[in-house]
Amino acid sequence: MTITQLTAFLAALEHGSFTAAAANLSMTQASVSELVARLERELGVTLFTRGSRRLVPTAAALELRPHATQAVSAVQNGIDTIQALTSLDRGTCTFGVLRNAAYYALADLAETFHHRHPNVRLRLVGINSAHVARSIASGELEAGLLVLPVDEDGLEVRPLFRDEVLYASATRPADAGPVTIDEVAAAKLVLYDAFAGWDDPTRRQLLERARLRGLSIEPAVEVENVETALSLVAAGAADTIVSRSITEAEGFATGIRTFPFAEPMHDTIALVKREGMLLSPATQRLAELAERMLRERLPEHEGRTPLD
Repeated sequence: MTITQLTAFLAALEHGSFTAAAANLSMTQASVSELVARLERELGVTLFTRGSRRLVPTAAALELRPHATQAVSAVQNGIDTIQALTSLDRGTCTFGVLRNAAYYALADLAETFHHRHPNVRLRLVGINSAHVARSIASGELEAGLLVLPVDEDGLEVRPLFRDEVLYASATRPADAGPVTIDEVAAAKLVLYDAFAGWDDPTRRQLLERARLRGLSIEPAVEVENVETALSLVAAGAADTIVSRSITEAEGFATGIRTFPFAEPMHDTIALVKREGMLLSPATQRLAELAERMLRERLPEHEGRTPLD
């Protein structure tokens, strides 16, 4: 039994003749008649009494009609849904973004995508990269743009570019030179992303460096937002670490000085999706848009380099 057979059967039932059904389906009368006859042979029943003027449905035909209608409708609905997704007339996009996306020229990502595809439901999740990675691995999100390192089990990771991590202070002398991990461990620090804590990718790098030296890092203050941390740094209350892209943003406090690490440290920005999964057309389009915006808007220089 095929969908084509059921479609021919329903058309014959509706129009009362193989000739009218064939005209409706843009087929020949012989083809429709053969499809129905084949269906009758497979089912072992007669579906129509062939009269001289009109097809008369049998009891078997009337019993089959709702099931045939449901099957044909289900297939057509599936086709319509896939076509709608492909053309982005509707559908849903679930995507994770960098916690500090605005500093990476992505402040208008949602607005730009929605303007281009107004009928697509959009869900952008902008939490710490460690949590975004877990949401992608669990299937809650299809893909995301995040900072490495994260736990990569079950994920496909494509690095895009590296952004230098700098030490930020309002009290360290301007001519002090690069900062060592020993100095960081001894400093009074304010660190952001308090909820993620040491799961935060940038913090993870800092902690690993300290451990390799047999040191520990205990921030004096932990806050959630980088802006709050930088206000404390500007006031001379503590020092912090920050990506170069944030220091280049408009409004970065002029009183804050930044220093490279003696052993350079970088955040790696990557596109991530679940391993072995194909993205929906909507999410694929958003991922492409996010990558293009990053590459076009963020200038390449010594502290920020593309990886592919």
